[in-house]
Amino acid sequence: MRRHHNHHHSLLRHLHRRHFATKYTARVITESSDGRSLAISVNPPTLPTDVRGYALPRRDLVCHVTKLLSQSPPSPSSPFSDDLHDHLLSLSPPLTPSEASEILKSLSCPALALRFFRFCPSHIPDFRHDPFTYNRILLILSKSPPHDRNDAVRRILNDMERTGVRGNISTVNLLIGMFGGGEELERCLGLVKKWELRLNCYTYKCLLQAYLRSRDLNKAFDVYMEMRRRGYKLDIFAYNMLLDALVKDKKVEQAYKVFNDMKRMHCEPDEYTYTILIRMTGKIGKPDDAVALFQEMLAKGCIPNSIVYNTMIEALAKSRMVDKTIFLFSKMVENDCRPNEFTYSLILNVLVAEGQLGKLDEVVMISSKYMNKSIYAYLVRTLSKLGHASEAHRLFCNMWSFHDKGDRDAYFSMLESLCNMGKITEALDFLGKIHEKGIRTDTFMYNTLFSALGKFKQISHLHDLYEKMKKDGPPLDIFTYNILISSFGRAGRVDEAVKVFEELENSKCKPDIISYNSLINCLGKNGNLDEAHIRFKEMQEKGLNPDVVTYSTLIECFGKTDKVEMACRLFDEMLADGCCPNIVTYNILLDCLERSGRTAQAVDLYSNLKQQGLTPDSITYAILERLQSGSRRSGRIRRQSPITGWVVSPLSYTMKKMAESADLLVPGVLFLDFRGPDEWVSFFDINEHHVLMYVVAVKLVFPPILTFQANTAVVQKEWCVPVFSFRVHPMWPYLGCDTKEIPGIALVEARKACAEQIFI
Repeated sequence: MRRHHNHHHSLLRHLHRRHFATKYTARVITESSDGRSLAISVNPPTLPTDVRGYALPRRDLVCHVTKLLSQSPPSPSSPFSDDLHDHLLSLSPPLTPSEASEILKSLSCPALALRFFRFCPSHIPDFRHDPFTYNRILLILSKSPPHDRNDAVRRILNDMERTGVRGNISTVNLLIGMFGGGEELERCLGLVKKWELRLNCYTYKCLLQAYLRSRDLNKAFDVYMEMRRRGYKLDIFAYNMLLDALVKDKKVEQAYKVFNDMKRMHCEPDEYTYTILIRMTGKIGKPDDAVALFQEMLAKGCIPNSIVYNTMIEALAKSRMVDKTIFLFSKMVENDCRPNEFTYSLILNVLVAEGQLGKLDEVVMISSKYMNKSIYAYLVRTLSKLGHASEAHRLFCNMWSFHDKGDRDAYFSMLESLCNMGKITEALDFLGKIHEKGIRTDTFMYNTLFSALGKFKQISHLHDLYEKMKKDGPPLDIFTYNILISSFGRAGRVDEAVKVFEELENSKCKPDIISYNSLINCLGKNGNLDEAHIRFKEMQEKGLNPDVVTYSTLIECFGKTDKVEMACRLFDEMLADGCCPNIVTYNILLDCLERSGRTAQAVDLYSNLKQQGLTPDSITYAILERLQSGSRRSGRIRRQSPITGWVVSPLSYTMKKMAESADLLVPGVLFLDFRGPDEWVSFFDINEHHVLMYVVAVKLVFPPILTFQANTAVVQKEWCVPVFSFRVHPMWPYLGCDTKEIPGIALVEARKACAEQIFI
């Protein structure tokens, strides 16, 4: 009884004791005479092996370790539990690399897998990773985001080099897929040589795709040619990837070569392959080849989808084949392939280009089963944007008749189109009927109509619509108030503009910079300059920083009222506040200074403009021309040089526009403003817009318009006759030039003369 009790107590202690992972089988050899001691022989456990003799992973061990790992703290800095550590140390035989690989495979978290990967060699005696465990962790990391994995992969590679582990070709394939291109890709190829590996077909495929992802098409094609030489072939995905890159780079011959190789290597092209080639032939203007490829695709049993149809329609539309485009569109609908907005845009573009918008009704009829509100809305919106308002209106009427519920986008496009055409009465009537189709008018619609009313100065309608909106319409926003202030100001209704601004101040919306700019512009340009300046100070007190529009508006108002000093003071204040003037600001102040006769200040301001890196425009040139001619009128008056008595002929605005239309604005090209025989002419660098400090006297047999290259060769232009070289040596304040015989020219004379500074 006592012996039974001791045995039971020993069994309970055994049940509460931690179990070990491996079971042992023992054989009794000898037993003592009293039965209290035994001699046993323990047989080491035999692990199952595969056909090659490698030990198979212990599945119970893998499951148990995976469970312990899943209970570990998520923090990378936290150590694993003691249970896991003791369990792994108690194993006999110890944990094998294949078992570690299976455990890594069972972990869903890449960060946890990386922690366990690093834990094994540091805590398990005599454990050493092999190429397969390295491949396993690399495969796990390849599925994580690039910014998380790249540093970890580099550290793993460094560990492989430090421990002397040679990877296999699968290691290289994984690395190529992760790194993609650049220096890291070259490092991968270096590992191939270092580990004495041979590239297989899959490695070449990974390498080709890596070069394509890094947009290095030349190296990708070189890899393809090496594969071709070795007799390897790609899969359909890689072929399509290479074809797409070649087509985008306009390498037509190489694309055809790859396509023929596909068929020769018995890799059947799919619909994506044909789509790529059809797009290529369409872009190079070979619609017949595109049709042939499309028919070949159908003959092979490929079913075209909407992408294929759209690509084929695009190829036909690009070649202006209206009838074939509509025929293919009918086949698309007949085969129950739903057209999308891109399909209709292609057809609309070719109909507009060929002046056959009347066939749009046929297109709508063909696709009647797919004509829903969104398609109608797209067509109306597109036609309105293309400027075909009548067609848009007719199509809109069809939608209005056949659909009880309207589409907000289509209705807004129609409203916008009516506003752009100036059909204010129709737009107002249309806004009042939108609710009949279940469309609720919104603030944006009202703002669009307000803008049109202000543009065409329909003040009475503007006022009525404003009162209606306040009474029954949607809530007003800051854009509504700003449009109204600007519109009333543009029409000279200062009192209404001020009233709207005061209502804005009392509303939930608060005035912004645009509100103040509109009010200041209204007050200043309608003669109430003092009030405008008060509002300017008011916005500063409220913490709104005036922008370039604010300052430009006030400078212009002060300039037009001959308050030049105040305009200049505002300009200086603008610079001090860190607000950078633009070319409009400079033009306003230049005009102000020119009109007041302050030529020296205007010259200094123009120099400042150039130093700021701004490009003068046509208004700048017109002001400078008035400065040179000494006239405050916009017309050019020629005057004699007080020193030489010769006629100085500045570059006129008309001649400059002629040069622009002739596409002469190229770097280093000079434009010659010719006035006739025995006259002074001026050379100007139009591209750089800087002042040249010399003029040249030229006697010509006939008066052609000429262009010169600065100090070197001439630029050939079709309408420049004759074409010759002319070398200029400016020496300020004097001018020197060598006499030279030139074909078609009787004589070129250059005389030393004090040249007056010429502005352009």
